[in-house]
Amino acid sequence: MEFSKEELTEARRQIGSTIHKLRETVKTLEGKERPERYKAQITLAVRRIRAFEIADALIVRELERE
Repeated sequence: MEFSKEELTEARRQIGSTIHKLRETVKTLEGKERPERYKAQITLAVRRIRAFEIADALIVRELERE
């Protein structure tokens, strides 16, 4: 599947925004009075951050190939 440079650039922007929001979510949950109650949500958010970081790195690789 081929994507234009503009599509890849916009995807990176959206991924960056989502990563930022997820990091803020993790901070908020970890800052709660009893963060252990939110362990599952924190783990899920951290895993999603990592997945988006991988996707971003692959997009960067694709953009550098052009």
